[in-house]
Amino acid sequence: MRRLGLSLIPALVLALTLPTAAGARTDKPKGPDPFEDWTETVLDADQNFRGLEAVSATEAWVTGESLTDDGPARVFRTTDGGGTWTDVSPADTEGLSFRDVEVHGKAAHVLAIGPGEASRIYRSTDGGATWTEAFRNPDKKAFYDCMAFYGSGKRGLVVSDPVGGKLRILSTDDRGESWKVLPSKGMPATADEFGFAASGDCLVTVGKAAFIITGGAQSRVLRSDDRGLTWKATESGIPAGESAGGFAGAFATPRNGIVVGGDFADADDTADTTAYTRNGRTWTSGGDLRHIGEDVTYLRGWRYAVATGDYDGSAGTSTTSDGGRTWTRVSKKGYHVVDCVGKVCWAAGSTGRVGHS
Repeated sequence: MRRLGLSLIPALVLALTLPTAAGARTDKPKGPDPFEDWTETVLDADQNFRGLEAVSATEAWVTGESLTDDGPARVFRTTDGGGTWTDVSPADTEGLSFRDVEVHGKAAHVLAIGPGEASRIYRSTDGGATWTEAFRNPDKKAFYDCMAFYGSGKRGLVVSDPVGGKLRILSTDDRGESWKVLPSKGMPATADEFGFAASGDCLVTVGKAAFIITGGAQSRVLRSDDRGLTWKATESGIPAGESAGGFAGAFATPRNGIVVGGDFADADDTADTTAYTRNGRTWTSGGDLRHIGEDVTYLRGWRYAVATGDYDGSAGTSTTSDGGRTWTRVSKKGYHVVDCVGKVCWAAGSTGRVGHS
């Protein structure tokens, strides 16, 4: 279950502009519910989108996998706020699952997940016109889940499910041109603990810190302050299980973060599916989203954030204006992944739909 070879629930790719009233706090937008008024267009009905990068108010990338056995994985890009989308997919991606995309400057990276050689990283420096394969996993025991870059994009990390009883970390220090496996001695034992490839955000960075969100035998948040060489783990408080735990995290600063999750085997059990931190090291329950939490993102500052999810009838989008202590369900529509930049948020799901406010 951790690899999300799951029945796919129809959702959307949503681009929405959140208005800010004059004189309002910039980290607590005012105005009508932005999730109620939007239009939609189908990009590719055969795609399930779980990778998303909001570059700006006008540019976003989405990545997916085919709903047809051995169909191609796709990458789409818009540069006009969702008015038009271009298929910028690499060649020969049949049977792959693109679950994460990261864009820094001219460099775009797409992560394909899966066991052994199914885990790959593709790299483009020309807006997706051409791609190179920067990494192909040679180890049958490794299964890479999520990818994140620091700051300007020179350094980045990718996390794999445990190999030899510990999560494996892949690292780059040349903007993704080459990758190497980091030593495992600084990683705590995580034999039956893993990341969920639900939205590409089981690994996130902020400042010099990196965080891994896990589920399985334990539901924890692992933190590194030395580019992935050593990690310290703390319990997130989200219930753990074979198909349960933390699915994704977001950090406004190294001290302020939110984690969301749930249980893919019992999606309606949404008790204690959020947690937050004010010191970056210990976690407090944020309570119930009233829907599964597949992804979360901040919308400027550390108080206002958006969480979303859509699985097996448990769907919705919720917001917090107090940094994750309490949540309000603002829509019964849910998505697999959400990302915000400035005042604009984007969210993505299955059946290849794209929408905007």
